[in-house]
Amino acid sequence: MEQKIIVGITHGDINGIGYEVIIKTLADNKILELCTPVIYGSPKLMAYHRKAFESKPFNYNQIPSGSKAEHKQRNIVSCIDDTLRIELGKPTQESGTAALQSLKCAVEDLKAGEIDVLVTAPINKQTIFSDEFNFHGHTEYLQAEFETEEVLMLMIGERMKIGTITGHIPLEDVTKTITKELILKKLRILHKSMVEDFAMPQAKIAVLGLNPHAGDNGLIGKHEQEVIIPAIEQARAEKIMAVGPYPADGFFGSQSYTKFDAVLAMYHDQGLIPFKTIEFESGVNYTAGLPIVRTSPAHGTAYDIAGEGKASEESFRAALYAAIKIHKNRLIYSEINEDPLLTSGQTGNKRHTIE
Repeated sequence: MEQKIIVGITHGDINGIGYEVIIKTLADNKILELCTPVIYGSPKLMAYHRKAFESKPFNYNQIPSGSKAEHKQRNIVSCIDDTLRIELGKPTQESGTAALQSLKCAVEDLKAGEIDVLVTAPINKQTIFSDEFNFHGHTEYLQAEFETEEVLMLMIGERMKIGTITGHIPLEDVTKTITKELILKKLRILHKSMVEDFAMPQAKIAVLGLNPHAGDNGLIGKHEQEVIIPAIEQARAEKIMAVGPYPADGFFGSQSYTKFDAVLAMYHDQGLIPFKTIEFESGVNYTAGLPIVRTSPAHGTAYDIAGEGKASEESFRAALYAAIKIHKNRLIYSEINEDPLLTSGQTGNKRHTIE
């Protein structure tokens, strides 16, 4: 029987709720039946957070790298300077340094194949920003590290999956950034992800408009007619089931999103405001288009409740479950499409399931 999926976990900003949601999630022994968790951080920092919110006993195994992970155990790779100062609820340079150290260590093991998937706790984009991290967030950093031409921030939840064409850019730059070519790239990534990551080969994708009322036939802007509709038509010619553009307000207000498997929004807030309104507690941020699987909770560092024991682990737990499920779906997809026995309708004997 094959080994369980090894899940790498970064601790994020050490002054936020990262350790709290990690500890609360992994305190459930059922998790150890599903995967082998590896935290990239510091036993000292974890002990500090446990004491801060009065966590129950939390046993773990300290290891030098992901390759030494012990199954049926919580593992931690000590890769952080233990002298770093924790100041709960405050954004500091040291908390940004610790977040980057954790992320770099996890990515190194991910590239080496020592862990299977990555789940990242929230970071503060200001404190982590440096010469080594000149990015708007995890998404862009991982895109560069894995030399991927284009990726898609895809928010996933129980009732909705929604990606955004543009991410962390000023609103004034959105219109000039959205081109037919960019929409097509994002639609191709979304379609591919729905097929390979979520096992939905016939996924229906709704595309939102950019302007109010989706341009109202050119009366409130022509981006829909000149850019978005041609992109949708090209996507459909490529057998991608894309439909739209839909006015965003009516689309969500009428719950039309329930009729689609995924939604593609034009810009960050157009997609994330309805998503977080509907899926905030258990929503997951997934980076589609990467050669590796990376998920994250949909919330931020939550400095205002750091160390108080009030943080909900639901979103982090959902991110961990999603990473496992996507990894398994990718293996099954690869197996079906590469094994001639399976493609000819026979089952074969190859297994990539977790024990």
